Amino acid sequence: MAHIAPAALQPRRATSSGARLISEFVVASIGATLLICVAIANQAWLDRHFVPSFFLPRRTYVVLETCGRITMAIVGAWLVFVVRPRVGRFAARTPRRAFEILIAISLALGASDVLLRYVHLRPVEWLSADQEPRREPDPRLGWTWLPARTGHKTIGGRVIDYAIDAAGYRVQRVDKPVDFTRPTLLFTGESVMFGEGLTWEESIPAQVGAMVGLQTANLAVHGYGNDQAYMRLQAELPRFRHSVAVVSLFMTDLFGRNLDQDRPHLGPGLVWLPPENRSRLASLAKLIVPYRANSTVDRGVAVTREVFRATNELARVHGATPLLVVLQFGTEAPPERTLRRRILDDAGLPYLFVEIDSTWRLPWDRHPNARAAHAIAAAIAAHMESQNSAFDRRSDAMPNAPTKLGTKSSR
Repeated sequence: MAHIAPAALQPRRATSSGARLISEFVVASIGATLLICVAIANQAWLDRHFVPSFFLPRRTYVVLETCGRITMAIVGAWLVFVVRPRVGRFAARTPRRAFEILIAISLALGASDVLLRYVHLRPVEWLSADQEPRREPDPRLGWTWLPARTGHKTIGGRVIDYAIDAAGYRVQRVDKPVDFTRPTLLFTGESVMFGEGLTWEESIPAQVGAMVGLQTANLAVHGYGNDQAYMRLQAELPRFRHSVAVVSLFMTDLFGRNLDQDRPHLGPGLVWLPPENRSRLASLAKLIVPYRANSTVDRGVAVTREVFRATNELARVHGATPLLVVLQFGTEAPPERTLRRRILDDAGLPYLFVEIDSTWRLPWDRHPNARAAHAIAAAIAAHMESQNSAFDRRSDAMPNAPTKLGTKSSR
């Protein structure tokens, strides 16, 4: 019997050794992957794969990226040198228990993704149904304003009225809708052009209209990418009998929205595409770590160019002059400059570059304050007046001339 016992233990020892080897390999692989990512992800790599953010200043973005790399390095080294041998010993002692834990983790992740499918998630640009101004789903655009109502929002101690007329445009009062028969300047964009945190009189379109003496139509909708703004313009522009100009807005800080595919969007060739169905866990991970592959950025650059070309052509077909306004808060960082030139200059797209003081923002978020909105409106109005005859139907000759307002920095 003394010779039989060791032989009987051989399968158990083999199982323990195999469990230890597999466990250590898995943990070491995760740790090594993190360390490799730290080595690869220098600042140049990060600038290519993490596009500028509207809600975070670049210096904060860089600090967060640096902290992320340091954390990944620490966790990677901890997994390889500390956790790996401990997990290996645990798996060798109780291989069945280690296998059960692995299965439990896998099942928990799978169950979490299944459960999240029953939770109604909106695109990140529209997370709450109670946000003012109120939105409603739209099968082609993703969402639009709830028409013919006035929403109220307390911001910075002021009650801001968001009046939306029956056509879905922001107006001074619901009972004063946009008149489709009058000469009109149309403004497209998102919350910056809409006038988040500003009264109607303080918004960019309203101020430009007062400066040049023309009616304005504010088609902007919170959270829109440039493709959504173009699709809305497509639907609305034919309603106007005399459209004088179409003013669009572009910010490199908002370019990331043009890459989103969790909403209706335009693909290459301006083909309309429905929202992509992705794993909910993957969507949450991407929200936390907004990594963009080179192919995703390249596609976004190409589609954004197509959108602006199509916007210009659409405006001209309807007798309006297109004007693309590129807004920059503070000194343009090298990654922002590279992105702007790649999208616009390399494609020969004309635009008006407006740089304003980086401190001219609302105190509670990063939208332009009333002073900034006035400066932007003044730049647009001055450009229109300076173009004069050149502004009618000949905007392709428009130079990409920068306009700096309220900034001490130099280009």
